[in-house]
Amino acid sequence: MVKTLTLLLPALFPSWRFFDVIAPSPRVQFALLYSDKEVANEWQEFRPRPAHLSLLQMSGRMAWNPCWNESLFLVSCAERLLQNPTQHSEDEILNRIVIGLIGDTSGADLPDATHLQFRLVLVQRVEAAITEEIVFYSRIQALPTHGAAWN
Repeated sequence: MVKTLTLLLPALFPSWRFFDVIAPSPRVQFALLYSDKEVANEWQEFRPRPAHLSLLQMSGRMAWNPCWNESLFLVSCAERLLQNPTQHSEDEILNRIVIGLIGDTSGADLPDATHLQFRLVLVQRVEAAITEEIVFYSRIQALPTHGAAWN
């Protein structure tokens, strides 16, 4: 019984040494473009956190929340991209954004857009001010053809 308790305690009370570094978490923002030569001006946060969750919603998310799990995966890819840039991490983020946009039927700009780009932004508090630092721009990726993907 004591052996079981010693194995369970670290899971219930994790050590602060669990994290190598405590740093701002990168946010993924994307822009829809109409050519591969266009410079993005309007950026949107991909999967922004909800401003408010009810107690019932929070309880439900404790048991089932695949969207949040995927968002955590994107943050992990973004952190890897900042520490050790690889084509794989950039491709994963681009693919997840495309999949998210295809599933989002509310986007009025989607049918005309032909390309996509994302950037990583570090948001942190410096004294009383909130600062944003753009730390990475992805390549511009062509979106799937209109008829095959958007419908």
